[in-house]
Amino acid sequence: MLKVKRILIVEDDKSIAELERDYLEIDGFFVEIALTGQDGLNKALKEEFDLVLLDLMLPGVDGFQICKTIRTEKDIPVLMVSAKKQNVDKIRGLGLGADDYIVKPFSPSELVARVKAHLSRYERLKGKDVQNEIIILGLRIDQASRRVFVNNHEVIFTTKEFDVLTFLALHPNQVFNKEQLFERLWGFDSLGDISTVTVHIRKIREKIETDPSNPQFIETVWGAGYRFKR
Repeated sequence: MLKVKRILIVEDDKSIAELERDYLEIDGFFVEIALTGQDGLNKALKEEFDLVLLDLMLPGVDGFQICKTIRTEKDIPVLMVSAKKQNVDKIRGLGLGADDYIVKPFSPSELVARVKAHLSRYERLKGKDVQNEIIILGLRIDQASRRVFVNNHEVIFTTKEFDVLTFLALHPNQVFNKEQLFERLWGFDSLGDISTVTVHIRKIREKIETDPSNPQFIETVWGAGYRFKR
């Protein structure tokens, strides 16, 4: 018997939240709504959800802080939803660990499509048979438990950051441009923003490199893309 996927919507505009809920429920999801940031954060941490739809502009605790906190406790897709169109907000949200950034207004069918795509991809990643570990110098990637260690100290990675790092480490000395990485790791380029690749590479370097400006693991090949040195 298939498990019904549980979605948490954190949105202070009740009409928007109910519209999102209705379309998701039509597609068979179980949906809960939180109308304040604090309520949404409490639900996200205390209850079990498969995905969170998170507005940025919320009373009390804002979406950025909620995303950051969820990422320290949960390994689930987080999709940010906002009327803020500036790239700086997108970059900040993606940098905090959001899996996607959806700009209002949007069509409900597009929202459902993105939710399904992220859930499907997450399930594929969780269900894969993977080799145990990749060890290069002081970097250790445990694929089975999806954990990363730098000099024997565990470093917390978001789902996407782990996917990007593992993909590059499994293809050492090969150059991949942003378009190739986005297509392989996000898998639905028509619905996403390719700038997320740059954001994730920067965050990964900050976590694994002694000097992110002079990386020893993930180097930039100017005009071509990124390469994992081995």
